[in-house]
Amino acid sequence: MSNDKIMAAASEADLLRDTNWAGRLRRLDTVVSTQEEAKLLAEKGAPEGTAVMAEEQTGGRGTRGRRWHSPKGKGVWMSVVLRPEIPLQSTPQLTLLAGVAVCSAIRNFTGVEAGIKWPNDLLARGRKLCGILLESNVGPGGLQYAIAGIGISTNLSEEDYPAELRHIATSLLIESGMPVDREQLAAEVLRELEHHYRLYMEQGLKPIARLWEEHSVTLGRRIGLETPRGWLEGTAVGLGEDGGLLLREDNGSVTSVYSGEITLV
Repeated sequence: MSNDKIMAAASEADLLRDTNWAGRLRRLDTVVSTQEEAKLLAEKGAPEGTAVMAEEQTGGRGTRGRRWHSPKGKGVWMSVVLRPEIPLQSTPQLTLLAGVAVCSAIRNFTGVEAGIKWPNDLLARGRKLCGILLESNVGPGGLQYAIAGIGISTNLSEEDYPAELRHIATSLLIESGMPVDREQLAAEVLRELEHHYRLYMEQGLKPIARLWEEHSVTLGRRIGLETPRGWLEGTAVGLGEDGGLLLREDNGSVTSVYSGEITLV
């Protein structure tokens, strides 16, 4: 990453004055993906809390390799380096943590009643507002680092979306009726992310799971998803102690689900 791609940000210290991650935000113009930029920094030893925020992504990715619509100057497109000392099998819990942090930031800063759809989408009035992509790097000693990719559709109008997304996507502008200061929102996200990350590292998943359940739009709903066992349907009733989604099937049995894309039935 060349230095001339890094945009000066004189207000960063003020924006992040309440976080230990101050001074670790790198603001870029146009990139293929903030995930890839953050990975490059992580490979070079970037400290925990290093964040990359871009004006535009030309190849932003969501889950399952889907393209993430991230036009210039319209959203918070950001990736954050994390270096938790946790067992490899616990890394999916970081997705739950990030969802809680971003949902809290959006609610606090904009008043929009965002909710979490398991495991990594934020919705408003049933339409997708934000996506979170957690990717990890594993070495001989276990987890080396994780990258939390956060894409918040901030100031997009209906016309900014391709026709195929207009009925399933929304933005903070659409929901609140007012434009949102993207830098201030990004700073709020980083503050909330650091706060919840520290809480998780000190107390484990339990307090994060409680907050996740409070913000969830999945619990109590009938859902369906494809699993290695085939198609499952039932009611989402909570999170297990390890962060799996608890699904009560029609026969009364409860199954823990750890991955997959759910459909709200």
